[in-house]
Amino acid sequence: MAMSSRVVCMCRLTGRSLGTVLSHSRAKDLTARRWYITASAGNELQFKLDERTAHSSLDLFKKDTGVIYRMLGLDPSLVQDTPLRFRDWAVVLADTQIDSGRHYWEVTVEKSHEFRVGVAEVSTSRDECVGTNSTSWVFAFVQRKWFAMTTGKQVPVPLVGKPDRVGLLLDYEAGRLSLVDTQKAEVVHTIKTQFRSPISPAFALWDGELLTHSGLEIPTGLQ
Repeated sequence: MAMSSRVVCMCRLTGRSLGTVLSHSRAKDLTARRWYITASAGNELQFKLDERTAHSSLDLFKKDTGVIYRMLGLDPSLVQDTPLRFRDWAVVLADTQIDSGRHYWEVTVEKSHEFRVGVAEVSTSRDECVGTNSTSWVFAFVQRKWFAMTTGKQVPVPLVGKPDRVGLLLDYEAGRLSLVDTQKAEVVHTIKTQFRSPISPAFALWDGELLTHSGLEIPTGLQ
C-alpha cells in the first residue's frame, strides 16, 4: 500500500518539504566500526543518544538523552562526515545495541507536530528515513494522527491526540514492538516482525524537542 499524503508530508528533507518520498534502492555499507553499549538480557535498558549518528539539524542536550530540532541546524561542513551519520533525514539512533530480551523505555515530546519513535537495525541505511525501509520499525505522529510504519507502509493507530509521554515495549525474540499508553500502562498497538540482526532505539524529529527515559522497569501491567 502506498503511503498517504499525510505521511509523505512528514517524510521530508530537513528544512524543505518533499512532494514525493525519495527512494534509495542502494544501501551503503557502513565501513567504520562502531562501539556500542551492549544491552543486557534484563529489563532495565539504559541508553543515550549517539551524536555520531545525528543529522546536522539535531542538537543533543541533557547529557545526550534529549534532542532538539534546529530549523537551520549546523553547517554540514562543520559536522564530521562518517558512515554513521544520517545525511538527509532528521534522525538519530541510541548508543545501544539490542539482540535479545524484553525492554521498555519512554519518550517525552514537546512542541512537536512531526516525529517518529521506534527501532532500527544498527546497520540501517543512513540515506533513508526510519519507517521507510525494511530495517526500521516506528510509530509516527503527523497531523495529529498516529501511524505504525515499516517498509514505507503505514497503518493508522487508534490513539487520539498527542500525549506528552509514550512508552515503547520491545520483545526481541517475539519480534514485537508496542506503543504504550503510559497513563494506563496499556499497549495501544503492536508492530509484528522478525528481527534478524541487532537493533537500536531510533528517533526522528522535524520540530520541537524529544527527551528519552531509559533504565526503566517494564510496568507491572505489561509483564
